[in-house]
Amino acid sequence: MARAHDRSVAQIALRRLIQREIVVIPKSVRPARMAENLDVFDFRLTDDEMTRIAGLDTGRSHIFDHHDPEKVTWLGGVRFDT
Repeated sequence: MARAHDRSVAQIALRRLIQREIVVIPKSVRPARMAENLDVFDFRLTDDEMTRIAGLDTGRSHIFDHHDPEKVTWLGGVRFDT
């Protein structure tokens, strides 16, 4: 999809959120990335593309399972001292 639009995957993700009327605040300190983040207003994803992206959501995190009581308890005990 990114290749088809000649964009990065991040730009496709930003564009999808914008088309869904979700406020996005991308963060970057690199000027090239900032410019890339702004370069998402001159194309649109098709309805089919939007549906295909939505289908990628499995409803589960591959990083952290928020529904696992043991993981949540562990996270609650983590200290972030500086």
